[in-house]
Amino acid sequence: MTAPSATTTRQSEHGITTAEYAVGTAAGAGLAGLLYKLLTGGFGDQLLHTLFDHVLSLLGIG
Repeated sequence: MTAPSATTTRQSEHGITTAEYAVGTAAGAGLAGLLYKLLTGGFGDQLLHTLFDHVLSLLGIG
């Protein structure tokens, strides 16, 4: 039995890059949607307000 050559392996994986890009794009869009919902809701507003107040207190302004 002979080992598959590099060209045989490469031909059998043709198109896998496109599938990886599609999965990465879908995951990125899902994460962006989740972050949008979190930051535009009450939780995000409170989080940003607390963070802003903390930074101002560290600077000695607030």
